[in-house]
Amino acid sequence: MSALTELVERLRDSRGFRHKSDISRVLAHLPADAQPVAIGDDCAAIADGDGYLLFAIEGMVSDFVRSMPWFAGYSGVMVNVSDIYAMGGRPLAVVDALWSGNADDAGDVIAGMAAASAVYGVPVVGGHSNVRSDGAQLAVAILGRANKLLTSFDARPGDSLVMAVDLRGSFEEPYPFWNASVGAPAGRARADFELLPALAEDGLCDAAKDISMAGALGTALMLLECSKAGARIDLDALPRPVHVDFERWLTAFPSFGFVLSVRPQHVDEVLARFASRDIASAVIGEVDASREVVVTRADDAALLWNLNEAPFICAR
Repeated sequence: MSALTELVERLRDSRGFRHKSDISRVLAHLPADAQPVAIGDDCAAIADGDGYLLFAIEGMVSDFVRSMPWFAGYSGVMVNVSDIYAMGGRPLAVVDALWSGNADDAGDVIAGMAAASAVYGVPVVGGHSNVRSDGAQLAVAILGRANKLLTSFDARPGDSLVMAVDLRGSFEEPYPFWNASVGAPAGRARADFELLPALAEDGLCDAAKDISMAGALGTALMLLECSKAGARIDLDALPRPVHVDFERWLTAFPSFGFVLSVRPQHVDEVLARFASRDIASAVIGEVDASREVVVTRADDAALLWNLNEAPFICAR
């Protein structure tokens, strides 16, 4: 067995991949006629006049909330904001549901949410709290609006897969969260995110997904599955920080990170726009019609997932 095949097997067995693959088991219990909007995007997109209302929710794993309550609160807002921008939208407001064992721990979570609210200019407008719980849990929901959508359903064979990520950060040990947001200059984080709706509104891209806990490869896999496509992805092309373990980077959950499917004639402009904000970006592969996701490194290749045989997040 080659080193690349062994790497792929470890990625499939990683926490991020396993959590995402659980989605298909949950969706299988939903009646098909109970889904008024396509499921698989970062947000539900509900047509509303000339645009779309965007609605999403994220839950933080309990060990993260217990061990890093302030950053869990910050992340609860940050990842929801990223979901809205991944859809080509702009965030309007968030609400939270918080369970904690005492008021002090709850206060740390709320302080983190308040800090992220200020960084991203998104108000916390309400929610639910319980400070007499036997466990720590946090979920944050967000409302946004888009004029023109970026979706997970519009990647096409022949597109270039582009990865864009802010490398100006570090890991929040011991977790895989690559934090380029806390401590960034005022206004930078929101201005960076504004690149995404601009790409949609200027007709430069219509398919994107933010890099989540499944890492760049798992995120690309979700995008391709929703679009009923496949791809070959060159691992050597992935933008990455120097002096960071390569395999760990493949599982990283960055504060700013996206996989986009871009028509060839728009690739240079898309890369230039990210470069204008000092965001690292590169073409990492090409979309095809195979419904197989193959990764390559140097002269080796390995099958990451065959979507013809098994779903990743979409119920069959």
